[in-house]
Order: sequence, then structure tokens, then C-alpha cells
Amino acid sequence: RSTTTRVDTDEFLERRSCILMWGGSMVAHNSSFAQEGSSTMRPALWQPPLEPSVAELAVLNRIRRAKLFVFLRHHRHTLFSDAFQYELAALYKAAPQGQPPVPPAQLALALILQAYTGVSDDEVIEATTMDRRWQLVLDCLDTETPPFSKGTFVAFRARLLAQHLDRRLLERTVDLAATTGAFGSRHLRAALDSSPLWGAGRVEDTYNLLGHALRKALGVIARQQGWELADVAQDAGAELLAASSLKAALDLDWDAPTARDQALHLVLETLLSVERWVGSHADLVTATPRVAEQMAESLAVAHQVCAQDVTLSASGGATLREGVAPERRISVEDGEMRHGRKSRSQLVDGYKRHVLRDLDSGLIPVVGITPANVPEARVTDSIEQDLAAQKLTVREWHIDRAYLASRVVQERSAEVAIYCKAWPVRRGPYFAKTAFQLDWERQEIRCPNNVVLPFEVGGQVQFPAARCRECPVRERCTRSAQGRSVSIHPDEKLMEELRERQLTAQGRAKLRERTAVEHGLAHVGYWQGDRARYRGARKNLLDLRRTAVVHNLHVIARYQAATAKAA
Repeated sequence: RSTTTRVDTDEFLERRSCILMWGGSMVAHNSSFAQEGSSTMRPALWQPPLEPSVAELAVLNRIRRAKLFVFLRHHRHTLFSDAFQYELAALYKAAPQGQPPVPPAQLALALILQAYTGVSDDEVIEATTMDRRWQLVLDCLDTETPPFSKGTFVAFRARLLAQHLDRRLLERTVDLAATTGAFGSRHLRAALDSSPLWGAGRVEDTYNLLGHALRKALGVIARQQGWELADVAQDAGAELLAASSLKAALDLDWDAPTARDQALHLVLETLLSVERWVGSHADLVTATPRVAEQMAESLAVAHQVCAQDVTLSASGGATLREGVAPERRISVEDGEMRHGRKSRSQLVDGYKRHVLRDLDSGLIPVVGITPANVPEARVTDSIEQDLAAQKLTVREWHIDRAYLASRVVQERSAEVAIYCKAWPVRRGPYFAKTAFQLDWERQEIRCPNNVVLPFEVGGQVQFPAARCRECPVRERCTRSAQGRSVSIHPDEKLMEELRERQLTAQGRAKLRERTAVEHGLAHVGYWQGDRARYRGARKNLLDLRRTAVVHNLHVIARYQAATAKAA
């Protein structure tokens, strides 16, 4: 016997999918749907058969291209060892009542297959009953009912995020590679690179950002009361928000000089009207904590956009800000997306994904996600933490120049080698920086005319104007009245080493090894795509990590196939 009630979707999914555990073991928990009188369930770990059945062999023999299904069927018990299953089981706590348990290892396998096939959550549930390859891996061959619900799957992913066990899932592939021989030394020759990941949220201009945020605020009340949004907007004196397009509702001649300021004035008046209406209907807003929270979030977004994009004059007028504010919000739905650029010509609205690939094994043990406006060097802090968690060390860094300012370069030990193209020196009719000799023992710099001055790392050397005016090679050095100046890079000694290396064939060959990480990025991009699946950096980091899991499993499978062929 069951009772159907209307509840919030997120709350329903969370309640519907809670799983009951004891200590480190798995027990499904769902107090809202539990049967009275049931005892605490203590199921064993998920232990699907090791050897394929006759029916499974028939499926295995028919798989031609999607070989990851075959690999996971043979190695799922190794990837999800008992110890790792106990870690996953710790995501849940025990309770005396609940539905039949769903093993977390089975849900984690479905999470990997979702990244491999690129399907939605609904399609995951559909595949468990319609696709025999999914059934083969999840040990539910020929089932007519899904082994788990969408709510269970979504809640498991949320718990995985909260406890950062998605990182452990990636680490398990490195452990699996070590057992198969595909990964040996834990001292890596690491190549690091990034690629754009366009955000899932809609990018809007200032007018539409404000309109979108205000429409969401009134929409919360409309859904709660069962009203139409147009009625709420009219009652609030914000008729602009009832239209499907804010700019269509403004109906202005955008070529007119005053159109932009006029539009901004109308939108800001709408913001004030909404706030007055919310203040006068506080009973509706505070009736439900969730409604109050969503209303406050939407209005906070509107005020954030105003603070970043709007400039108020002394007379009280409002105009759009010139330039771009730091950390400017570009999307209402995803507040972490940012404008950025991958290069001078390539703009990005969203994020950058960073991939570290071991040049010896081809594995990707660590990945990272940053907003698009964050310098690449910033990601190395989290990458170092993930490497330390796996007890991995790097003996060679193969990077591009964007990572030269990172801590892994600036604070490296003497045993760590850096391979990167140096920043280009100034060319043209004057002496390049390389024409000036640096004596590192004496901390002195010598110009082409043998004038010697002391220097400091990270500083600038200014040669005396009088000496430069009398210099016989002045025409080839500078035309500045103040004399020639030379900047000393904070890691100038490394720059010298990198420039010298580029002059040799062996050094250039070493630099070309970094292209392997570009191939790895291409593989990751093939499975993950160029547009983010989720909103927010943390969820997209999970998606990137499980995509790296797919990549690593392919690397291990190819290694095993090559080893078997050689034998």
C-alpha cells in the first residue's frame, strides 16, 4: 500500500534513493517507502560471477567495436575490490528499514558506462533493460526491470561528489594498471595540458541576466501557489518579465544612442518593483524554507549582476560599465562559468579541463577543472594534492608556457626536470636579450659593450644613460634616452636552459614528447565532448574524472592485448 503525494523533485530523488549501510557494508535505506517491521538488512558485498555463463559468452562474442564492455565484464571484480567496495559502502549509514539494497559498485559501473556511451540519466535506466551489453557488465542479463531507479543513480552520484570518491575511482584504474603490468614506476614523466570546456549554462548579456534572475524569483512564487507567471509579474508591476523575450518586451530602437541606457533604466525599475512586491508578500516567501532560499538566491544574482555591470553616476543615472569586471558572472544557471581564452584567438565561455598524462604508461592519473578566466598555472595546486594522495611523484614535467608560473615549476626540487618551450626573446634591429651574458655566481650582467652591472632575479637592470649615449654599438642596442634596460625573469636560469635545449636536435625531440598529452586530451574530448554536461566546476570535475577512467581502461586493455599477442 502506498500513498502518492506531491513533493519537491530533489527531495523525492534523495529520499527515494537513500541506501542503508551497516559499518562498511551496503544496506538500502528509504524510510519514506519502508515496510514496517522489517529488520536491518546486512547484505554481502557485490560478488557477480567471475566466469561468464553460456548466455554471457554469446553476448561477448557478438561485441565487435565497444570492447570496453568486454573488458569491464572480465575485470569488474578487480576494479571494484572488496576494500574499494567497503569505501563506497561508507557513503551510507545503517537503518532498520528499507528497500532491497543496490550495491554501490554496480552504480559506479553504470556511472563509468554513462561516460563511455554519453547517454543521459534516463537513458542509463533504459539501457539496463534494453541493451544486453549493459546487462552483461551490470550482471542483470535478460532482466525486465531496471536494477536501480533514476533517483537511486542520481543520489549515488551526489554522495560520490560530497565524499570526493570520484577521485578514488580514478585512482583505482591506476591500481588496476599496476596489477596488470601496464603501470610500473610511481615516478612519472608527466605531460600537462588543457582544452576548452564550454559551459552548460546559457551565456547572456546584462539585460537578459537581470531579466532571467528576476523571472526565476517570481517563478518560485508562481509554482508554489499554482499561479501563472504572467499574473504574478503583472501584480508585481513587472510586466516585462511575462514576455518570452525581454528585449522584445522592451521594444526599443537599439540603434538609437539612448536605447541602451533607457533599457537599463527600465530593467532596474523592474528589479525595484519585484523587491517591493516580495517585501509586501513576505508571508508567501517565508511559508516554505526552500522557497525563501530560492527567492534569495535569484535576487542575489540580480544584485551581483548590477554590482558588476552597472555604473551609477553622481546624479543617480545608470549606465553599463566600460570593460569587464573581475570574476564577472555570465550565466544565471551556472554561476561559476567565466569568459576566458585558450589562446589569443580562441575565446571560451565556461571552463578549462586539465589533463596530466604519464608519458611512459599513457595513463591519466590526475585531472583538473578551472573556470575559463583562471590562469592555467593555478590548477597545479589541486593536481599536486591528487598526486600526493596516490603517492605519485613527478620527475619530469612536460608543459607549455602557460604552466611556467606554476608552483610545481617555481618550487621544484633539483631532481625535477622541466621541458618546455622558452618564452621568445625580443627580435628586430636591436640586440636580443640573449646577447647579454649572465654570471650567476656573481649575479652580474654583461652587455655587448662589456658594461657590467649587478642584477636581481625578478628585477630589471637599467644601464646608465650616459654610458649608453657613448656606446659604439648604441644603434644596434637601443634608441631610448634613458638607456637600455633588461628584465630578469623570476626563473631566468631555467629560461636560459630551455633556450639552449631548443637549439639542439635532441632537445627539440624531447619537447615533442609533450604531444602525447594532446592525444590524450583528444581522447577525453571524444568521450566527454566540448560542452559541459553539468553546471558547476565540481560536477564537471566528476565527469572529467570518470572520462579519464574510460581512457585508462582503454590503455590497460590495449596493453593486455599487445602483451598477449607478443606471447
